[in-house]
Amino acid sequence: GIHPLTGGLAADGIQMDNAIQMAIAEINEAGGVQGAQLDYLSADSTGAPDVGQTEAERLVGEGAAAFICCFQSSVTSNVAAIAEREEVPLVIDVAVADAILDQEYAYTFRLQPNATSMGVNGANFLQQIAEETGEEISTVAYLYEGTSGFGDSVREAFVAQANEIGIEVVEEIGYDPFAVTDLTTEMTRINAAAPDALVVTGYYNDGLLAARNAEEVGLDTKIIYGVAQGTYDQDQFVADTGDLAECFMDSNYHWDSSNPEAAVVRDSFEEQYGEPMRTSAVLAYQATYIIADAIARAGSSDPAAIRDAIAASDYADHILPYEGNITFDETGETVVASPVLMQVQDGAIVQVWPPDLAESTPNICTSWGN
Repeated sequence: GIHPLTGGLAADGIQMDNAIQMAIAEINEAGGVQGAQLDYLSADSTGAPDVGQTEAERLVGEGAAAFICCFQSSVTSNVAAIAEREEVPLVIDVAVADAILDQEYAYTFRLQPNATSMGVNGANFLQQIAEETGEEISTVAYLYEGTSGFGDSVREAFVAQANEIGIEVVEEIGYDPFAVTDLTTEMTRINAAAPDALVVTGYYNDGLLAARNAEEVGLDTKIIYGVAQGTYDQDQFVADTGDLAECFMDSNYHWDSSNPEAAVVRDSFEEQYGEPMRTSAVLAYQATYIIADAIARAGSSDPAAIRDAIAASDYADHILPYEGNITFDETGETVVASPVLMQVQDGAIVQVWPPDLAESTPNICTSWGN
C-alpha cells in the first residue's frame, strides 16, 4: 500500500492504510488465502509523486505481489508506470484522473468512478434534483483545485456535460489546495457572477476553507454542491462546522449505505481506530478483498497470475453502491462504478440521489447552511 501518511492528506492516507491492515487481519484470521497468510508492506508517499514512485520501486524489490494506492492522481500516475514496467498489478482505491488509464496499461485497475463519470454524473444529478425539487439551477460557478490533475479532470467533464444539458458555467476558478489560506476574494468574484449554484472540487482542508469563506462573504447561491469533493460528505465536516454544514451536497464515490455489511465494516473500523471510516478507507478495504480473491483464483503469488485473475474478476460480495458485480473493462476501469449524491440533512450525511439508492429526498435550501 502507498498512501500519504504524512502531510496535508494524511487524515485520509492513514485511514486507508489502516483499512488495508484491518482487511488483511480479517482474511488471515479466517484462514488466509488457501491457507497462506497475507503480508502487508506499507509506504508513505508524503503526497509527492516522486516519493510515491521511489517507494513503489522499493516495494517491488521487497517482493510486493500487488499494489493498492494512492489517493492522489499525480502520485498514482507515477506508481502505475512502475507497476506496468515491473509487471506488478495495481488496484487503485482512490485516484480519479482519466489519464492514468489512458496509457493502455495491462497491470492497473481502478475501483472508484473515474473523472468522466464523476463530472458527467455530477452535472446530471444537479439537473435532475433541480427538476425534482422545482428549483431552477441554470447557472453555476466552479471552484476547483487546479494543480494536481484531479480537479482539472473532473471540472472538464462537468463543464462539457453542463453545456450539453443547458447549465451555464459562468465562472471557473482554480487554486492550489496545499498553499491556499483564504478564498474570500474568489467568493466575492463568484458573488458578482450571481450563479444559482457553486460547484466545488478539492480536498478536505481547502473545501472546509471554501465553506467558511462562503459564509463570511454571504455567498448568495441556492446551494453549494461538491463534485468529487473530499469535504462535504464527511462526518468531520459536520463536526467542524456545525449548522453551517446543513444542506451542503456532494456527488462522490461512497459506500453502499443500504448494505448492512457496509455498516458492520464501518462499525468495526471505528471500534478499532476511534474515528468514523471515510469512504476512501472503505475503497482501500474493498481493494484488499479484490486482490485476495484474485490470489485465491490464481492459486499463485506470482504477480502476472494475480494480474490475470484481477482482470477476470466478477466480484459480487462488495460494499460499494454499484449495480452489479465488480468487473473490469479492457482499460482497467470498473464497469459498474458510479458516484452517488449525498447531502447534510439534520446534521447527518445521507444519500439523496439516484432514487434507488436514496435514504432521503434531496433538498435545495433557499439558504444553504440553514
